[in-house]
Amino acid sequence: MSKYLVNKFLFTVDRDPELVERYRDDPRATVAWWEATQANTLLNCVGAEASTWLRFEEAEREALATHDHPALFALGAHPFLTLTLFIALFERDHEGLEYQKWYGERLSHFSLPYPDIAT
Repeated sequence: MSKYLVNKFLFTVDRDPELVERYRDDPRATVAWWEATQANTLLNCVGAEASTWLRFEEAEREALATHDHPALFALGAHPFLTLTLFIALFERDHEGLEYQKWYGERLSHFSLPYPDIAT
């Protein structure tokens, strides 16, 4: 599993309002597009530098494509990256802190020690 790649997806999508909307409207296609075109670009580097081997595993791809934040958490995605992106995606559909409370409730079955988030 590549926690780095999942976290890179969460980080880069969250920082681009157009990608946030694209991911909200068509998550499966956005994940496929991002994996094919962005996964192997290096963060904070010139476009000519890239790797060639990074790919999501099927469980990662499916969790991202279905907005399944508990599965992402179980896979080791950083909870702050997941939370900030998912707030951008779904908070507008809820009043007050309803979304954040629902988000937390869906993670309530996890107990210490939490999944390792080190990359």
